[in-house]
Amino acid sequence: MNWTPLENEAQLEKIRQESETHPVLLFKHSTRCSISSAALARLERKWDQSRLGTLKPYYLDLITFRSLSGRIAGDFSVQHQSPQVLLISRGKCVYHASHFDIGFEDLQQQVSSLES
Repeated sequence: MNWTPLENEAQLEKIRQESETHPVLLFKHSTRCSISSAALARLERKWDQSRLGTLKPYYLDLITFRSLSGRIAGDFSVQHQSPQVLLISRGKCVYHASHFDIGFEDLQQQVSSLES
C-alpha cells in the first residue's frame, strides 16, 4: 500500500482541499505501541485499493509529530486516540475508529456510503 507521510500542518489544508474531490484517510500511529503496530499490520494485510476507489491514505507517526496529532484532533473535532483512523470527506471527519475497531471492511463500507 502507498502511504503518504503526514509531517506538517500545511498538509492539513491540502487534505481538506483534496477531500472535496475524493475521500482521505488519516492513520495516526504510535511507533511505541504494540496495539498500534498490530492494527496497522492488520489494515495493511487486508488493504485492497481497488475496493476503495479514489481514497488517498496518509500516515502520521504521532510520536515524531505529536503536536500535529493534537491539531488533527482539534481541527476535525475528534478525541485523540492511538492508533486511530479518520475518514475525511468534504473537509470533515465523517468516520473514525481506534484500536482494534480499525478494520478494512468497515472502512470500505464507509467509503462506499460516501459514493452512494
